[in-house]
Amino acid sequence: MASNPDSGQPEFSVAQFFEDGTWEYVRRFVDASEAVTAALHYTDNVACKMGITKRVIITDGFDRCVFEWRHGEGVMWPTPEPRREAERLAAGEHVGL
Repeated sequence: MASNPDSGQPEFSVAQFFEDGTWEYVRRFVDASEAVTAALHYTDNVACKMGITKRVIITDGFDRCVFEWRHGEGVMWPTPEPRREAERLAAGEHVGL
């Protein structure tokens, strides 16, 4: 995971895509918490509810997509099983290999 050289923390970016095919970054080079907070906002705001925002993604410092939401479909990535596994790990449960 690429990290910000100033802080050493992993960095993420959040982008939203519109119905006309254009897109914009709404956050760049932020920590995971800020990226998730922004993604939650942009998947539940007025533009989203009106169908103007069609897709929201979070990318990591290597430009890999680590979260994807699509209008009318919901969260596309991570899929349910990796999400459940991450929730178990976050709760301190050990996941068998």
